[in-house]
Amino acid sequence: MSSLEVAATPAGKRWSRLGLWSWLGATMAWALLFIVLPFFLFFIYSFWRVENEFIVRQYSLTNYIRFFSTSLYPILLWNSIQIALGVSALTFILGYPLALFISRKRGRAKAVMYMAVIIPLLTSYIVRIYAMRLVLGSDGVINSLLLTLRVIQHPLEFLLFSRFAIFVTLCVILAPFMVMPIYTSLEKIPKSYIEASRDLGSSEFSTFWRIIFPLSLPGVIAGFMFVFILSLGDFLTPIMVGGTTGVTISKVIQEEFGFAYNWPMGSALSTILLFVALAAILASSQFGALREI
Repeated sequence: MSSLEVAATPAGKRWSRLGLWSWLGATMAWALLFIVLPFFLFFIYSFWRVENEFIVRQYSLTNYIRFFSTSLYPILLWNSIQIALGVSALTFILGYPLALFISRKRGRAKAVMYMAVIIPLLTSYIVRIYAMRLVLGSDGVINSLLLTLRVIQHPLEFLLFSRFAIFVTLCVILAPFMVMPIYTSLEKIPKSYIEASRDLGSSEFSTFWRIIFPLSLPGVIAGFMFVFILSLGDFLTPIMVGGTTGVTISKVIQEEFGFAYNWPMGSALSTILLFVALAAILASSQFGALREI
């Protein structure tokens, strides 16, 4: 009896269902253990407090009251949201034409260009940040080129250890997360739609604006969310290229867990940041639902 015949028997179907449920159970257990449980512990910790360098396990709203009663934390959160929105917008402006250009290529050229987008993700995140420091530093590529061309007399100090450096570095590092989903959406557009539009006399711009761009919006929304959430929660980039002027809410969270040893406050800030990310995901899903109506 062949394997297909065995699978078609009642016993084979039971074993098949058992294997499926086992796989789903293992996946759910992994998600609960390493995703849901840490977030739940963060939420519990956020209601505790620190006194005399000891964590007091008594539930209170002290940390949340501290967040909303001082102007520092909301300002840092808003600055982080602004940076994340700006990075998402710029990566979209630069990434969409690239994704469209790659999708219109054929054969090996398309594969090579797409691999060129993916390859940076295979390198270490810290290595890519250090590479940007070499580009933006006082003795970096940009300043050296401008000094050689005598465009400037002294190195530009704002290129590194500033909010500008955080913005540019995040754009460069997270650009693949915008290009890939947009490229995938463009590849799923039936070629017959584009050919029909051209046969009906539509211009290239009209075809793009009325057919290609609307059908690629799911990829745009997905890419925007990827870049927004990753840049909102990034703390390594502000530490390594931001300096004292590039403080973000993620950097403060890292310091609360590290130098300050105030895990409850760090957990409260993490919880608030999580709700901001969930609100962004909910808003994007609602926008996507409106587009389908």
